[in-house]
Amino acid sequence: MGLMEKLNLRAMKAQAKLKLGRRTGNRRLAAEGRTEEAEAKLLKTQDEILDTVAEMRREYGVKRH
Repeated sequence: MGLMEKLNLRAMKAQAKLKLGRRTGNRRLAAEGRTEEAEAKLLKTQDEILDTVAEMRREYGVKRH
């Protein structure tokens, strides 16, 4: 299982927790779901940025210092 699949599963779990918390009125569970959803989005964005940087380095031959 690749990183993106893991991140997608993490986001799906967070959404389920958020929905369950809202349906049952459990504010703490809903807050955990929102937090986990935000973390999953940040990790996806970080992965996309790192992929883009690696691609640019390959394309332009830039080495890390």
